[in-house]
Amino acid sequence: MPRLTQQTAVISMVQFITIMILGVPNTLVNIIATCHSDSSNCVSNMIVTIIFYLMTAGWFGIIMILGYTAQKKRSRQFAIILIGFELITLVVAWYIDFPHDTNWLAKATSLIDGLLSVWVIYLAMRLVIAGNKRIVKKKNIITRSRGAR
Repeated sequence: MPRLTQQTAVISMVQFITIMILGVPNTLVNIIATCHSDSSNCVSNMIVTIIFYLMTAGWFGIIMILGYTAQKKRSRQFAIILIGFELITLVVAWYIDFPHDTNWLAKATSLIDGLLSVWVIYLAMRLVIAGNKRIVKKKNIITRSRGAR
């Protein structure tokens, strides 16, 4: 498996898929909890929850497109925009959602989302630093002089 040194497209796609998969049980738990406690607001809460899930899919879809574009074009501008989007995601996931959620599944989703955001930010920063050049790891090469045996 290749090293993920500037693979913002791959990691942002992994982030999208992970959040969408974890979002389904979160959405169901939210709908069931509301319908169980307050059946009069069940349908309206279900609609709002589904709209929120679709908005989340749109947000992470934009991030995935930005990650792909930044990697394909090796563009500093797209990488900086991607970092901005991921910082917003990080603030929402770790500082707004995580401390206030009582649901352990929602806490786990926020934690995973935050970790994936940090990973994408790290890779995007590497793209910003490298610019149009390739990102390579320096190797320690020991060479002998011609006279040594």
